[in-house]
Amino acid sequence: MTANAVVSPIPASQHRTESPTAVSTMVRLVRDSFAAVEPQADQVAQYFYGMLFSIEPSAREMFPANMQVQRSRLLRALVHFVQMVDRPDDLAPFLHQLGRDHRKFGVISSHYEAVGTALIAAVKRYAGPAWTDEVERAWAEAYTIMARTMLDAAAADEGPASWPARVVDHERLGWDLAVVRVQPDHPVPYLPGQYVSVEVPQRPRLWRYLTPANAPRTDGIIEFHVRSVDNGWVSRAIVAHTNIGDTWRIGPPMGRIGVNRKKDRDILMIAGGTGVAPMRAIIEHMAQWGQNPKVHLFNGGRKRDDLYDLPHLQNIAASNPWLTVTPVVETEQGPGYEHGTLADIVTRNGPWADREVLVAGSPAMIRSTVSRMLVAGTPLDHITYDPFTLD
Repeated sequence: MTANAVVSPIPASQHRTESPTAVSTMVRLVRDSFAAVEPQADQVAQYFYGMLFSIEPSAREMFPANMQVQRSRLLRALVHFVQMVDRPDDLAPFLHQLGRDHRKFGVISSHYEAVGTALIAAVKRYAGPAWTDEVERAWAEAYTIMARTMLDAAAADEGPASWPARVVDHERLGWDLAVVRVQPDHPVPYLPGQYVSVEVPQRPRLWRYLTPANAPRTDGIIEFHVRSVDNGWVSRAIVAHTNIGDTWRIGPPMGRIGVNRKKDRDILMIAGGTGVAPMRAIIEHMAQWGQNPKVHLFNGGRKRDDLYDLPHLQNIAASNPWLTVTPVVETEQGPGYEHGTLADIVTRNGPWADREVLVAGSPAMIRSTVSRMLVAGTPLDHITYDPFTLD
């Protein structure tokens, strides 16, 4: 199959506005056709990358030498974004950030077109009777909307594509946890609560998302809390093999978690494990002022040792009456700790319908906590979390 065997996305024509009915039909066709190939996702991913590197050989340099970890990640992300075209309020801000972030790879318009062509070719090959001309047009239109949004955001960004940063400190807090501090050549303009992508010399071209655990400092130093996860090539390398003097690359800031101090609504923060990092950065930033919205932080983990930053947070709370910190442990009991999952303890303490809710942690924790809060009566539009995995 050649690149010309499918509709070419990213056409040169001007933007056109689709009617709600047309968008709904487009998304239904995309979702139904992908459901037909999803049981063969591994083969689809393998074919996708083979097609991509055949159409655009220069794209191979953007990926790690070992594609085992990467193989399904990009394909699943692309499909996820394409399926969300009918939710522009949720999707567009994230795509704007992602488009700016992808500048670090040297991505240009031809790369987007090659990715779209390879994506459609891969789904078409395995969709069987579910694939029709109408389905092909739906995939091309949906992908074009996504890619055009990212391209426009990248073109509008005047900042650096990435920032080199030197490791100035590496502190092991346990066999699977480390604090790493880096000094960028120039300050990275992140807001407290946002995350960045990082590339480390031990795992070139395997970019991963990490969240600064400190508010921006005058010296520009950024602190990251990193826990190694199962099969986490990057996280395990950072925890075990980071050296002082290593040069990291840091991508543009992304993410929606943050606090607007001018809003009247008080804040509920829910943090599991190293998900405490964005909350810590926000709290440090807020501690510069005497008057703040009330903040209640539930900091949870499976055991007490998982609450590695609790003493620091309690010290901040001791001198800032607007801050309340509740430690939560699943498998151990003792004075001063709530016993249970974060979802259990948070919903036991109320529906929090009058709060802005920020959630960070593992994908499983976020899913269970948000689901339980919605059932308990927390409005969905009061809840904010970022849709990325740690490794």
